[in-house]
Amino acid sequence: MIRSVVGQREAAVIGLGASGVAAVRLLEGEGLRVYASDTGSTPALERVAATLRSGRVTIELGGHDLERIAGAGLVVVSPGVPPGAPALAAARLAGRTIWAEAELGLRALRGQVPYVAVTGTNGKTTTTALVAHLFEEGRRAVVAAGNIGMPVSDLARGDVLPEVIALELSSFQLHDMPSVQPAVGVLTNLAPDHLDRYARLEDYYADKRRLFANATPESIWVSNADDPASVELVEQVVGRHLRFSVTGPADGWYDRSAGVLRLGETAILLRARLPLLGDHNVANALAASLAVRALGVSTEFIARGLESVRALPHRLEPVGEADGALWINDSKATNVASTEVAVAAMDRPFVLLLGGRHKGEPYARLVPRLSGRCRAVIAFGEAAETIEDDLDGAVRVERGGSFTAVLDRARALARPGDAVLLSPACSSYDMFANYLERGDRFRAYVEAL
Repeated sequence: MIRSVVGQREAAVIGLGASGVAAVRLLEGEGLRVYASDTGSTPALERVAATLRSGRVTIELGGHDLERIAGAGLVVVSPGVPPGAPALAAARLAGRTIWAEAELGLRALRGQVPYVAVTGTNGKTTTTALVAHLFEEGRRAVVAAGNIGMPVSDLARGDVLPEVIALELSSFQLHDMPSVQPAVGVLTNLAPDHLDRYARLEDYYADKRRLFANATPESIWVSNADDPASVELVEQVVGRHLRFSVTGPADGWYDRSAGVLRLGETAILLRARLPLLGDHNVANALAASLAVRALGVSTEFIARGLESVRALPHRLEPVGEADGALWINDSKATNVASTEVAVAAMDRPFVLLLGGRHKGEPYARLVPRLSGRCRAVIAFGEAAETIEDDLDGAVRVERGGSFTAVLDRARALARPGDAVLLSPACSSYDMFANYLERGDRFRAYVEAL
């Protein structure tokens, strides 16, 4: 199937992160000629390039040969490459077929493995990890792939395939996935995000909508009954719809008066036994439970799995106590909506660390969540001045310098019984390589105390 798309031409791969490398190896394994390029030229990329170059694979670092890309039979794009990048613009102008790496991997699998596809603004990774965990508890061979875990192209190259895939898909990936058709599709929620990459919010939502492009009456969809934008997006989609809610009865819901998570009328777990912070994680747990039950996992195994789950690193991850305060690493919160969710999960006074590279959203949206609960905000990074302006008068705001200085100031402000919450609402690229490095620095500081 892939060879028929490429024809007598070569395939081009744009971007040499983990997804790009997986795509190169899969295409080469199909016996195709491959041209792969990346604008970076770091020593790490040089080492990667050295492992990939062969008689059929040409690697270019430090830029792209636009003419060569325009002449390719197939262009495979890594999720970190913006849709308006010159390399992609050249491919589109030439009328070339463009696939996300996940699309390439799914095509190579030829429908042999059903998959649960999870998208949404927030909660994708946690929900995908929960889906995988619940399948494991139900004794199903599962692999987490896509934006979490293994690139799909690497999975397709394996000798032994799983029974099911838990597949996290971002809007960037869905943009170039024309054949996506999950056994179960999950939409966690929708909120403004990536406005530094999308010209309009409608364009971002349109990419999320691509998850449902190949819906049939047999399709199964899990969506958020509490989120008006999600309700609107799925209301015309054909198939069987399962909805989750933390505010009232639904297919999966949180019975707050009884403190119980339910699937329909069936109680599956006391909230107190779910070891994850916040209502948003209750929602994620319900979404995952509906998805796996639709594919045959019993409520008994679902209950066991939810009770044994642990917070993912950098996602409302309690990393330890220092001076009587609980320090929580939510470095993955790179937009305001994520930080709203994190703040709502706080059940004690807290110091909020907010900042990084601004993504175009107003921080004033946080004010209702902060008033009366937040002891102070420490604003840092490129966005510090904007944060200070947006929150001026609503909450105490201090400006931080280096990240260590920010953490030192948070320690001085926090009182016993408080929390120190790193939930930046910004990307990390002004001070760190990525959100992982930012979260690791936070954890290391706490551990040193």
